[in-house]
Amino acid sequence: MGLLGRGPCLLLLFVLASTTAAAVQPSEGDADPLYRACVEECQDTGALKEASIKHCLVPADDGQPAADKSWYAHEPLYLQWKDWNCKSECRYHCMMEREKERAGLGLRPVKYHGKWPLKRASVFQEPLSAALSALTLVVQFHGWLSFFLLLYYKLPLLPETHKTYYEYTSMWHIYGLLAMNSWFWSAIYHSCDTIWTEKLYFSSGAVFLGYSLILAILRIANLRDEPSRVMVAAPILAFVTTHILYLNFYELDKGLNMKVCTVISIAQFLLWALWAVMTRHPSRLRIIFVAIGGVVSVFLEAYDIPPQWGYVDGRAICLAVAIPLSYLWWSFAKEDAEMRTSAITKKLKTQ
Repeated sequence: MGLLGRGPCLLLLFVLASTTAAAVQPSEGDADPLYRACVEECQDTGALKEASIKHCLVPADDGQPAADKSWYAHEPLYLQWKDWNCKSECRYHCMMEREKERAGLGLRPVKYHGKWPLKRASVFQEPLSAALSALTLVVQFHGWLSFFLLLYYKLPLLPETHKTYYEYTSMWHIYGLLAMNSWFWSAIYHSCDTIWTEKLYFSSGAVFLGYSLILAILRIANLRDEPSRVMVAAPILAFVTTHILYLNFYELDKGLNMKVCTVISIAQFLLWALWAVMTRHPSRLRIIFVAIGGVVSVFLEAYDIPPQWGYVDGRAICLAVAIPLSYLWWSFAKEDAEMRTSAITKKLKTQ
């Protein structure tokens, strides 16, 4: 096997090693004795220094002792979805206080309970990541809508059925719906991290990436008949379904999910890049740019960059990169539809 053949394998092994190292790295912050003492004192007293933690102040106006109530039982229903309680609030405020002390000593940020110390904004736990996810959702919706209008209102349709000539129309529609669903739950998860939003975020992301790989294989191999499509899609769908069931009903293993999503992402980026190099497609430069940008984004996610200015971390940078890549990807889909429709209609005219 030559260097070109070994390249993708070496790249996959390197990314797997990087993500594994990131996944098993212990959290230094929650092992800090000063942080632990702060959380314990905060929960016992309901205060941090001179500031009161409102989630720890449960009114006892119905005869029931305050200690027997849930910390968030007195919150309005429309706020209980955040799942913020005395313990989580004490952890957050002690984390911020400890990070101020560490910054004053010139020490780098550390993780607390597996996450970087990011500042909140109002009810948003990771405001920048939530905003970037929402913006990518808007870009995905715009791309899918423009794709839809192009196919059904600008390009010719089959005279008998009024369906499109483009053979991958339905697949791109499904892709658009799954993409929007994935970015919607990404925005929700980064706004409020609970066990349910985390499961929905991981599950929707895995479904979207798995389907993206199916679309890549079918389009690159130019498979148009149903039996061939089913043969390609079935094993990938079975694997993704098993993975999602494992995460939701057995163990929510973040490290495993990162490795699975990384392998799927790198595989499809490599497939698109190699196809773009070998084909004469008019969008080949866009495809190569998206593939390179996607690989860089995966490496940034695996490297797990510490937070800057309290709001920007590696994940936020990856989400920012996704915005222009999403726009370019839908421009490729539209150009591909135009090219294939033009080729099919010309062929039909010559017959």
